[in-house]
Amino acid sequence: MPDMPAAGAWLVLFLLVQRLAELLLARTNTARLRAAGAVEFGAGHYPLMVAMHACWLAALWIFGHDRAVSAPWLAVFILLQAARVWVIATLGRRWTTRVLVSPGAPPIAAGPYRWLRHPNYAVVALELAVVPLMLGLPALALIVSAANAAMLWWRIGVENAALGWAAGSDGAAGGDRPPPLPMRDRDDSYAPGFAPGDAGCGNRRP
Repeated sequence: MPDMPAAGAWLVLFLLVQRLAELLLARTNTARLRAAGAVEFGAGHYPLMVAMHACWLAALWIFGHDRAVSAPWLAVFILLQAARVWVIATLGRRWTTRVLVSPGAPPIAAGPYRWLRHPNYAVVALELAVVPLMLGLPALALIVSAANAAMLWWRIGVENAALGWAAGSDGAAGGDRPPPLPMRDRDDSYAPGFAPGDAGCGNRRP
């Protein structure tokens, strides 16, 4: 299967449009969840996650816009996009890039969540590596995978704590707040009633 010459720019533009569309969808879902009383955990790490993905896109453009796209890796990428759509469709209006939970709500257990606890993060981790490999940039794939592993270690810990809090909550009203988290993971400005994807990025949200 031959490579696709000079298709790198089109690939990066596709990713940019996709991420922007996902941010709009996540923002809508986040606003709806917050209005319904959902509580946010780990807001402090969110700008770092967004910055990491923005740097990834910038590096892809700088180093890969004029490169050919590997056809075998493109096939893997297409499968990952199907998995991404499956995750978002399964979560529906609960999909967001922030860690939001509703007291007492059960976790999603349908679709890919029947087999994996964090399928969205698995898709994103693979995508962050596969796209640079499509463009013949193995060093970028290694660097961003290492950065993402550190980010996921942090985020999954926050998310598991949030899910545990939601499962243990009796759902009593408005004054309920999450238990104290390390300072790096707290959002002291949070007030119930206010709103984008793991990166791209969403996962299971009660």
